[in-house]
Amino acid sequence: MAEQTKAVKVRRQLSSNAKKVIVLCSMVALLVLTGVLNFALNSDWFSSATSDGQLTGGDSVETFFSTYRTSRETARAEEMSYLEAIIASEISTEEAKATAETMKQDLLNNIEAELVIESLIKAKGFEDAVVTMSTNNVNVIVNKSELEKEEVAQILNVILEETDYTASEVVVVPYTA
Repeated sequence: MAEQTKAVKVRRQLSSNAKKVIVLCSMVALLVLTGVLNFALNSDWFSSATSDGQLTGGDSVETFFSTYRTSRETARAEEMSYLEAIIASEISTEEAKATAETMKQDLLNNIEAELVIESLIKAKGFEDAVVTMSTNNVNVIVNKSELEKEEVAQILNVILEETDYTASEVVVVPYTA
């Protein structure tokens, strides 16, 4: 009888820990979503016209790319902070800690790959580019109003050589100010 009670307590504790992990992961996802929405709503991303209706020049392009990078770095730093909190927490299960370690390593790998790909795209002659990698795809925004098929092929080639993504998982978008 005592053994059955002990087994029930262990199951309840595991269930409780699993719930905590789910809540923490949900909080991380909501934080990232909040950062993206904050960036989108508070930046010049959606409005590139001055008060008299004229399109702005190179400043808006420069602002877009620097703002995008800053927002991405902020979101990544917050995500990294949450993962480190899970790893350091005494109440986190070993499984939760292992998952957080894996997610942290994946995040670091993505950050490194994004920087390398951005540099290689610039080396191909593009003025600027930002790359964002997720588990499902790679998004590339290039500082050019229109892209020729050959240019898209160059960018795609860089990504396919540097990552394990397929061509159908890559989205290349020209930035028009």
